[in-house]
Amino acid sequence: IHCFKMDNRYALEVQAETLQKEIEHLRLENSVLLNYNEKKTIELGADDEDKKKKKNKKNVIQVLTSDQKYDIANVVHEDLLAEIDSNKKSSEKMIDTLRAVLEETEIRIGELKRDAYEFKRDVVVGAENSRTGKIMAERVVRYFEDKFKQADAIIEKLRLKNSTLKSQINKIEAVLAQKEEVGDVLHYIDFHQLQIENKQYVAKIEERNDELLTVKLSTSKTIQALNEYKRRLNKEMEDAEALKADMINKEGQLVKLQAENKKVTKEIHHEKKLMDKLRLQIEEASEMPDVGDYILQKKEQQALETVQKNWTKKVEIMEMAAKRTRSLTLRGKYDA
Repeated sequence: IHCFKMDNRYALEVQAETLQKEIEHLRLENSVLLNYNEKKTIELGADDEDKKKKKNKKNVIQVLTSDQKYDIANVVHEDLLAEIDSNKKSSEKMIDTLRAVLEETEIRIGELKRDAYEFKRDVVVGAENSRTGKIMAERVVRYFEDKFKQADAIIEKLRLKNSTLKSQINKIEAVLAQKEEVGDVLHYIDFHQLQIENKQYVAKIEERNDELLTVKLSTSKTIQALNEYKRRLNKEMEDAEALKADMINKEGQLVKLQAENKKVTKEIHHEKKLMDKLRLQIEEASEMPDVGDYILQKKEQQALETVQKNWTKKVEIMEMAAKRTRSLTLRGKYDA
């Protein structure tokens, strides 16, 4: 009995799985059929739908054949392909729009960097008073007045362009209204001719859009290269300013060394005069000095010789520093 129950339970589970699969299959067929009916309802219109409902009430429900299911599946498949193609086109259009927005943003960033550089050049650095170190208000006001004038010129240009576009739109709307009024008189040949012209214009628009995209890409590359050159120019200007400051510092050091060199030369000359005077005094002395005087004079002589050697070394060091400063100054002027 237990084995019979297990077999019966297993058979019921298999039957339940089979029914579940059939239900899923029927749900899928129903969803496909609903999509097909919705499409046909839209194509036939409300009157035909009412007639179809009345007719279905009278007829007995029939099961679809395999050919009918195949036709419905093909129609739904074509609809899905068309929807996928439409989504693909809309996605490509959105990608082009986002790419254009990104390029416009990069151009705007480049313009902001250029404005920042011009503000730093004309106001922060150029408007600084060399005597007080403060920025002159007149230069700042003049800078912003120039910017406002440029903005007003751009606004006026856009206003004229907007008015031109509005006039063109009004003309086109008038032409369309005129065509709608005489639309009933147009023949099939006229509509066919209009369709051909429409296709030609659409092809031209796509061609112009491709050209515009190419121009935008080339403009973006040009702007990137221009920004790179501007960055290099700013770096070179900063290096030039640093070299200029270094040259001024070296020139100041050179002036100090030259003044100190002159001072040392005067002191050496004075010490030489003292040495000559002492030597003459020693030579002119007729009597020999005693031991104490000799020792004192010897110590004084040694001290003076030590002083002379120190000053000689100082002079040599000063001359070497002066030569090096001159060479650095000449090199800095040559590089500038």
